[in-house]
Amino acid sequence: MKKNILLTAAALVTTLAGVAQWQPAGDRIRTQWGEKLDPQNVLPEYPRPQMVRGDWQNLNGLWDYAILPIGQTPDKFQGQILVPFAVESSLSGVGKSLGKDNELWYNHSFTVPAKWNGKRVLLHFGAVDWKADVWVNGVSVGSHTGGYTPFEFDITSALKKGANDIRVRVWDPTDDGYQPRGKQVNRPEGIWYTPVSGIWQTVWLEAVPQQYIKQVKTTPDLDRKSFRIEVPVCGAQPEDRIEVALFDGDTQVAKGSSLNGAAVELSVAEPKLWSPESPFLYDMKVSLVRNGKKIDEVESYTAMRKFSIGRDADDIVRLELNNEPVFQFGPLDQGWWPDGLYTAPSDEALAFDVIKTKDLGYNMIRKHVKVEPARWYYHCDKLGMIVWQDMPSGDRGPQWQMHNYFTGEEKHRSAESEANFRKEWKEIIDYLYSSPSIGVWVPFNECWGQFKTQEIVEWTKAYDPSRLVNPASGGNHYLTGDILDTHHYPNPRLTLLDTNRATVLGEYGGIGFVMKGHLWEPDRNWGYIRLNSPKEVTDEYEKYAEMLYKLIGRGFSAGVYTQTTDVEMEVNGLMTYDRKEMKVEPERIRKINQKLCNALGK
Repeated sequence: MKKNILLTAAALVTTLAGVAQWQPAGDRIRTQWGEKLDPQNVLPEYPRPQMVRGDWQNLNGLWDYAILPIGQTPDKFQGQILVPFAVESSLSGVGKSLGKDNELWYNHSFTVPAKWNGKRVLLHFGAVDWKADVWVNGVSVGSHTGGYTPFEFDITSALKKGANDIRVRVWDPTDDGYQPRGKQVNRPEGIWYTPVSGIWQTVWLEAVPQQYIKQVKTTPDLDRKSFRIEVPVCGAQPEDRIEVALFDGDTQVAKGSSLNGAAVELSVAEPKLWSPESPFLYDMKVSLVRNGKKIDEVESYTAMRKFSIGRDADDIVRLELNNEPVFQFGPLDQGWWPDGLYTAPSDEALAFDVIKTKDLGYNMIRKHVKVEPARWYYHCDKLGMIVWQDMPSGDRGPQWQMHNYFTGEEKHRSAESEANFRKEWKEIIDYLYSSPSIGVWVPFNECWGQFKTQEIVEWTKAYDPSRLVNPASGGNHYLTGDILDTHHYPNPRLTLLDTNRATVLGEYGGIGFVMKGHLWEPDRNWGYIRLNSPKEVTDEYEKYAEMLYKLIGRGFSAGVYTQTTDVEMEVNGLMTYDRKEMKVEPERIRKINQKLCNALGK
């Protein structure tokens, strides 16, 4: 007993010493959330809102780290890093680059709660960029490639009593590799940003039964007034039954069950619909039952909504929500933070951008060449923001033709590069499939690594027929998918019209305004045009909005304004990069945006 007390005291001293040593790296601007970050309480929220269990342990916090040439193994560590912030970020406390010739090593100790005895223990990573190899107590438990999706390993057999050790090795070549990376480059400039390497989302442990629910995949069908729920089970037995109950508040509105891995179908006679005006969510309980006994149970949620296209009275193809035309209008959202890079300093910060976008009167967000943590989509689901989800770009692009149908030669990727794209794109769709807010998949942007467009688009549409597919935002254009998407900076312009698909303006605007004291680099900034006050920016924004409004009648069915915030050297945000100042007049912007969102009668 005395020995245990001494060990606990020693661990506490070590922890407090580490906390005392942790400081944000560098002297760049920070958000208010980053300034008050508690390294002992980093992103404590449950990380997976659509599949909730009670037995879990958050492993975010200070870990040991080392950066070593490829092939070397650390015999000692170089310091501490605050997980889950990328090694290049300020909030990691490190602020160092990695590069293709090095590997990033992590080490961390944890103890499994005694009440988890007899259960299986899963080790979850929200996301690690890019290749991760993981050991527990010196036992290899698995590897993963892909910088944007969650993964887990069953580590039960590697555990021991008392302290356990996790070791993670990460390799990330950024733009020296073919993998999806979005706007990360080794030499940031203009519209290209700092690399993000290593763990950048929550790491956590979860206790599950010996047989457990592995996934909940929900598909709403408005026309049939039903939900289809697929529930894969790890270690399923022939007698196992899946039971699903659907709730409106405390009232159960539907219940169903299935055997042998079949999907559960729930019918709701008069479903409440999800929309930006009324983002209603149903709660769900999903249970694994054997011989009348509940083996496992998770809590989830879903929504009844339908994304489609249809023709209006003028025979123009429109985007529809719940079988009604809706002009979708929102900002290009990069999802970057000056102190956390890919990682918001807190859940409050993560929600802030969505709340502010909603307050400004938008009904849609285009998530640009990045995938967010599950909680970001949860905030969109709750608040009623339609999401266009980009595939993060990677590899090098072919020639770019924006205002005509493509007549050139597409990118020829290596077999390895092509296979990796397909793998990661499928994993992203699987990860986000059940999120009600996602209405559009965007496989390519502005020819960045674009290849085999028709094949990729047709696969995407077949794999998830419940959503629309925007083949290539800004080109290169092919006659495939549901949407034709052109870009035009700075002002809106209709340069190409498709009579069989919805025509949208996927990017415009980019009005620049330098606000001193809120700049990533005071002397190196970029925007499509440069103005000098919130009034000037709002006047110009209004002028562009009026142009866009007039083009709706000629064929535009959606618009995307660049962009939510400044990002690094880009100064064309509605807000500063640190989120401390609005760069527009909010009430005027809200009024303008609502006019656009209601242009088709909603």
